[in-house]
Amino acid sequence: MHKRTKKTAIPKEVKRKVWERDGEHCIICGRWVPVECACAHFIGRAQGGLGIEENILTLCDGCHRQYDNGLHRQDYKDIFTDYLQTKYEGWSEDRLKFDKWRDVYV
Repeated sequence: MHKRTKKTAIPKEVKRKVWERDGEHCIICGRWVPVECACAHFIGRAQGGLGIEENILTLCDGCHRQYDNGLHRQDYKDIFTDYLQTKYEGWSEDRLKFDKWRDVYV
């Protein structure tokens, strides 16, 4: 498996922690969701977004689909940024991407 593929995948333990962090609910609409729904990348996998807690959010299928398809994407990103900054001291979007040259946070 390619290093980038490994780094952007979301381990089960990360999904569980994110789901618990998010109160087992979609952070947009508030609907209860199963742990498998803790799988939305703030920085998408295609852009090298890492599968780490600071880059993953719990979204219901509908909100996840809207986010991935660009509907209200910037509004969602603003909400997600504010949300993640309250959860992680010093949270920064800049540290959420895979860097193939250093194989560490950017």
